[in-house]
Amino acid sequence: MAIEGSAGRATGRRLRLGMVGGGDGAFIGAVHRMAARIDDRYEFVAGALSSDPARARASGVALRLAPDRIYDSYAAMAAAERDRADRIDVVAIVTPNHLHYDIATAFLAADIHIICDKPMTTTLADAADLVARVERGNCLFALTHTYCGYPMVRQARAMAAEGALGAIRTVQAEYAQDWLTTRLEASGQKQAAWRTDPARSGPAGCLGDIGTHAFHLAEYMSGLTCTHISAELTSFVPGRQLDDNVQMMLRFAGGARGLLWASQVAPGNENGLRIRIFGERAGLTWQQEHPNQLLFSRHGEPPVTLSRGGPQSGSAAAYATRVPAGHPEGYLEAFAQLYRDVAEQISARIEDRAADPLALSVPTVRDGHRGIAFVAAALVSSGNDGAWTEISTLPDAVAPPP
Repeated sequence: MAIEGSAGRATGRRLRLGMVGGGDGAFIGAVHRMAARIDDRYEFVAGALSSDPARARASGVALRLAPDRIYDSYAAMAAAERDRADRIDVVAIVTPNHLHYDIATAFLAADIHIICDKPMTTTLADAADLVARVERGNCLFALTHTYCGYPMVRQARAMAAEGALGAIRTVQAEYAQDWLTTRLEASGQKQAAWRTDPARSGPAGCLGDIGTHAFHLAEYMSGLTCTHISAELTSFVPGRQLDDNVQMMLRFAGGARGLLWASQVAPGNENGLRIRIFGERAGLTWQQEHPNQLLFSRHGEPPVTLSRGGPQSGSAAAYATRVPAGHPEGYLEAFAQLYRDVAEQISARIEDRAADPLALSVPTVRDGHRGIAFVAAALVSSGNDGAWTEISTLPDAVAPPP
């Protein structure tokens, strides 16, 4: 019996989802599993849920996985799932950053689609290699920049693309948190411990954790490409190995300018992600803690608040909306939107049809490379006292290695 998908298309079955990481004590794994269930497009069937085999098995049992699909390692999982008649369609990679590349290459070799947490890798060379592997293969690679799943973020992107703001002059992005204001990692708190450890997080702390989200949204919503940055990274908390505060100036192709501030040591801020875009005729403001509204300000006129599901929102917002206006949607639904977009793209491949165009704005492996190029440029700039530094770009097509 066919299942009617949330995107309005019939699919022959739910997609089979596997997961690497995300076991007992992991925050983001549970978020992925909830997001995958919201639109009923997936069934969670397999996992290598921890690098500790005992914890991996206990987590799999707790999540009611079949015993033969609870794996001690991602390598064993990739090899076994590759050869199953009921193999997983897609794997979610929800481990600390330093493991993403090796896990992704293992599942790409098994010809399994990938949903990966950001940042995609910890080095620019690994990011470029993943782009090449994906583009010479047959697998979809999606990156979970969660916030681009919000309806009003997609509304803003559409309005900027349609010229509602006029030529864009400046983009202001900020992402402020306070949870690392003290040296929380010294207490043994798991999320703080790995995010502040360069061996697991990579060379960037706050920059890679939340700065990449702000940067991605600045480009995603404005439609502009940032070419150069002047950055200063700071570790304010004594003994902390990685940055906990980032500030930078941005230069965009075409002449627009911008600012980006990301901090995890800003008391009074829980998850203060805000993007403001100003053009020659109008401006837009979106805040993650009030995600169902978008402030639209035409020059010389009172600001107008556009609401998710309201009569002034367009098709891009409507596609990412699940409930009527006045019923709030939030973080889990935004995350679910990325899963729904991926499901539509994979189902279209299975059914040999074109995917709904509105499902194609989910971040890709190239967005993953873009984020790592941004991190690399910021590290270089900060190390050179804020010198203007170019963000590395990839050619339109990446040739396979000789």
